[in-house]
Amino acid sequence: MTKRIAFQGEPGAYSHEACRNARPDMEALPCRTFEDVIESVRSGDAELAMLPVENTTYGRVADIHRLLPHSGLHIIDEAFVRVHINLLGVPGAKLEDVTEAHSHLVLLPQCAEFLKEHNIRGRVSPDNARAAREVSEQGELHSAALASELAGEIYGLNVLARHIEDRDNNTTRFLVMSRQADNSRRGEHGMITSFVFQVRNIPAALYKAMGGFATNGINMTKLESYMVDGSFTATQFYADIVGHPDDRNVQLAMDELEHFTTNVEILGVYPAAQPRG
Repeated sequence: MTKRIAFQGEPGAYSHEACRNARPDMEALPCRTFEDVIESVRSGDAELAMLPVENTTYGRVADIHRLLPHSGLHIIDEAFVRVHINLLGVPGAKLEDVTEAHSHLVLLPQCAEFLKEHNIRGRVSPDNARAAREVSEQGELHSAALASELAGEIYGLNVLARHIEDRDNNTTRFLVMSRQADNSRRGEHGMITSFVFQVRNIPAALYKAMGGFATNGINMTKLESYMVDGSFTATQFYADIVGHPDDRNVQLAMDELEHFTTNVEILGVYPAAQPRG
């Protein structure tokens, strides 16, 4: 039986593209919400979850960090998708026929220069893959979608203009999550350890908690804070470090971290998808 990897969105979404790139041997399972993605893995409907955590243009993906600590899942891999935006039209349409382009609110501004140059009006859709599906269903020459080439392939649309985004470095980072942890050393670019913690209510607690990573020569590639349960006094931190929990310097740093924090929880140990600076 073919194993499945769950993602949020409709078929053809960039999360679907991440699934296809990272796990081409698995069937991609579309889900309505991030919570549904997590529940599909917890229930056994899917083996893995593909969850976006950050984008180089728009920063952190809302709600993901809040969901991870309580998901019951473990990070086993990461994946990066270069977000290429394409103008997709129905068969027979030409670029000069298009007067409106439908896509998610986030994608439309990324193609502002192209749309202005070609006198195309942007139309907001709840999802870029949904926009592609609806353009295909309506079958109108003047109506196009801004989406991935995968969406065009799925819904029978032609690429009228390829890679039309204004910026050439828009990339989304995804985490692959499983019911079982995998702490084995693997990959070609070293290991990443992700964890969450809350600092104790003492002066300079965060500064002291971070000191162990500096003195032990550990590269912390991410440190983000967010409120817990809507409280301004309860702050949780999410961190990524380069290293494995079995490394001596990581052990020393984590021991020092625990002196100044509460509720330290490792979310995953996984290979870096690319070299880290």
